[in-house]
Amino acid sequence: MIQTAAPTSNRNLGTALAGVLVASGRCIWRQVGLALRTGGGRIGLPLVALYLTLALFGPLLAPYPATEFHLTHQLSPPSWTFLLGTDEYGRDILSRLMTGARSIILISSLGAALGIVLGALVGMSSAYKGGKTDEVIMRVMDGLMSFPSLLLALLVLTTLGANAQNIILTIGVVFMPRVARVMRSATLSVKALEFVQSARLRGESSFYIIFREILPNTVPVLTVEASVRLSFAILLASSLGFLGLGVQPPSPDWGLMISESRRFLTAAPWVALAPAGAVATLVIGVNLLAEGIRQAQRLPKMEEELS
Repeated sequence: MIQTAAPTSNRNLGTALAGVLVASGRCIWRQVGLALRTGGGRIGLPLVALYLTLALFGPLLAPYPATEFHLTHQLSPPSWTFLLGTDEYGRDILSRLMTGARSIILISSLGAALGIVLGALVGMSSAYKGGKTDEVIMRVMDGLMSFPSLLLALLVLTTLGANAQNIILTIGVVFMPRVARVMRSATLSVKALEFVQSARLRGESSFYIIFREILPNTVPVLTVEASVRLSFAILLASSLGFLGLGVQPPSPDWGLMISESRRFLTAAPWVALAPAGAVATLVIGVNLLAEGIRQAQRLPKMEEELS
């Protein structure tokens, strides 16, 4: 547990929050390092790193512009000229995959991050407050969780309109109640510990106790939850793109590429297999990394028991 020392009476909240961020960053970095000692982490982290590289440099590394037509090479099979083949307009599929990685990873990451932040705030505040307030908040979260993720996302997007900002907001809203549930449980276990009670006796504010005492001690739980939510966010963003509610043409979107290639599954299966394989390997990589992080959290205890 990351217990904190007693603070001075005149503290700067900005400094306190900066300390939380530094401690959280160190904890996350340590867990990722430990994850490399597990089988899942050794496979998942390179896969995630590969797609992050594509998200950053994909348009620069792509052999052709993503929207360039090669009308004499429509539905060409994979070859040395077009490594993954071309689509019905002669556009290079590899270039479109490399360029489209940025949008799906950015939207999924920001949406999952928004859901994690909102869910953590709601879950920790609800658990710390307790009583009827906790009961009411959790019943609202349960009500939101009763909706299937895709159905709730469609409901929000049809109300707000389909654009990148609204997709990020939608993913955040969809995942907030699930994160809130997990963080509430984690907060309840930390809330009863002595250093939290000591902070209360010193007269610390609820804001300070939640962010300075409770949050750093729930970072391991939050890290695992974030990695799990990211994989679901990728699938949700791809599903919305498949339904035409994601990034709009001519910009490449993996979900939309799968949707547009349905007509050619028999004649040109590579058009659908390439984006579907990209989504699958990215989700597998994130899940393996999440499993590695979960295993990494148990490594110190196992080593302690063996020593």
